[in-house]
Amino acid sequence: MSIALSRIPSIDFLRGFVAVGRRMSITLAAQDLFLTQSAISRQIRGLESAVGVKLFERAHRAIHFTPEGERLFLVADHAMQQLQDGIGALQASTAQQPVTVTASIAFIGLWLLPRLPSFQQLHPKVEVRLSANNNIVDLRQEGLDIAIRYCAGEAMPAGARRLFGETIFPVAHPSLGITRLDDPEIIARSVLLQFEGVASPCWQWEAWLEMQGWSGVRPKGIIRFNLFDQMIHAAIAGQGIALGRSQFIHPMLEDGRLLALPTLQPGPSSNKVFCLLQRDRTPSKKTQALIDWIVAEARHTDALPVTR
Repeated sequence: MSIALSRIPSIDFLRGFVAVGRRMSITLAAQDLFLTQSAISRQIRGLESAVGVKLFERAHRAIHFTPEGERLFLVADHAMQQLQDGIGALQASTAQQPVTVTASIAFIGLWLLPRLPSFQQLHPKVEVRLSANNNIVDLRQEGLDIAIRYCAGEAMPAGARRLFGETIFPVAHPSLGITRLDDPEIIARSVLLQFEGVASPCWQWEAWLEMQGWSGVRPKGIIRFNLFDQMIHAAIAGQGIALGRSQFIHPMLEDGRLLALPTLQPGPSSNKVFCLLQRDRTPSKKTQALIDWIVAEARHTDALPVTR
């Protein structure tokens, strides 16, 4: 037999009853619900009064169900678990989930992070999580929304969107007193900063010197780096001459932290591009907002005048 909804006992009484039944301890149930033991005891007495039967037998330092209590617990525990699951699912679906972007350490550190405040001003409610990683990962398997890839322009993955290419040329801090690389003697008395993260000739000093006709010239020293951003920071610190990527170091050229060093002959050119991949064909509004912003910022980068 069913009863009217208005006659169902208070949810607080039922929650306290289920908590005690699950633990078979008023003390532990009180801890679970962040209540006092006396408050839990009052809830049990209130429920017993509402249903008109005794629900627990109390013994020395122990309690156990009466037959009626056990019968009610089986129903109440199942109903309470359904409430827990249902409310938990609703909260999870409406919770603020960050939009996750994975990209190389250099891309995030030198290109994305300096620009990100402008996105946050436009979309203050969108939380962004950055995963700086030079490894290629599976977006769906890793739970990532957006990936920035670096590859040859003709080898972009299916569905990728081109952001910008790269232009590479020598740079140095003004404190070195070098404004041009037009004399092999400059190389002979300088330390060269070598980026070893990419095997392309455009990143190799040996190839650059060869195109100037200086194949036999040896620098004062060479410092090698596996991360582009570390090499650039070393160049800013005046530790040597580096091969810089215009699209990443444009702000440093603008504010004078680095100087572009013109050469007699152009160096090897790059066919590499940065491109964007999205996990979902129809992303969430938050993810789409970040994608649109990255594409717009990349368009500005691609349109910047190239310094050589």
